[in-house]
Amino acid sequence: MNENNKWIVTRRDFLKATGLAITGLSFGALFAQEDETDRKIILSFGIVTDAHFADKVVSRTRFYKESISKMTECVELMNDKKVDFLIELGDFKDMDDSASEEVTLKFLDTIETIFKQFEGPCYHVIGNHDVDCISKKQFLSHIENSGIANESSYYSFDLKGLHFIILDANYNSDGSDYDHGKFDWTDPNIPNKEINWLKNDLASTSKPVIVFVHQQLNGKGNLYVNNATDVRQILQKNKRVLAVFQGHHHAGKFSHIEGIYYYTLKAMVEGTGDPNNSYAIVDVYDDYSLSITGYRNAESEKME
Repeated sequence: MNENNKWIVTRRDFLKATGLAITGLSFGALFAQEDETDRKIILSFGIVTDAHFADKVVSRTRFYKESISKMTECVELMNDKKVDFLIELGDFKDMDDSASEEVTLKFLDTIETIFKQFEGPCYHVIGNHDVDCISKKQFLSHIENSGIANESSYYSFDLKGLHFIILDANYNSDGSDYDHGKFDWTDPNIPNKEINWLKNDLASTSKPVIVFVHQQLNGKGNLYVNNATDVRQILQKNKRVLAVFQGHHHAGKFSHIEGIYYYTLKAMVEGTGDPNNSYAIVDVYDDYSLSITGYRNAESEKME
């Protein structure tokens, strides 16, 4: 399994870089590699997103069935690397053409069985396809978030001196749940009740914070949470949020806004064969910088 090259991207680089340089983050010539011998990893976690598992035929570039073998490879590597936890960032499963509840729940059970072969805590972020023909309650009752009540679609936990927040943007503009496909996927929202919860949760901790969400927070348009600007302002005001990890945009993306890094992982479902898999390991160092090691198609990044 290939491990992509890792390049240093420091806060000073971001402050000095022109718009062109920021756009070219993937070009190694812009940044020098760093000697990391003076830093220690305090925590590592695995991320994977957009498996879209379903036992159905290929649609354009989405190879739904292959997510079983791809997820198996991911979990095996995470076990080998002994990461502290594994989290999937949404669109865990898909549905068949008949939009059958019974069938889609079987898809969910199948991919969850593979995911739970990870030998440590496992966590889930809800994506829009996770409620394409079922409810959030049904989805949550068929998966397990380690140590979290199964009715919670957004939640937080602490581990090794860090605070982790999982958000749910699968709400209509009126605050109602995405439910049985009754939603517009281009209209994701984080409702007031969750906004208030987020403010209180951030206020309750003095630890550095890492956030996970399915739809994106670092822009505007169909792929982004409608009130992303409001959510970003809450995170920015906190001053302790290190990074946000996202799915949904299958091509992936990396950006930096007001002191917070936003990393969108490439989708697992895209493309056929092992080389078109995508997952990553995030290492957190004792100075609270982060290093992302991408496997297969996933991009590697540094967050200083």
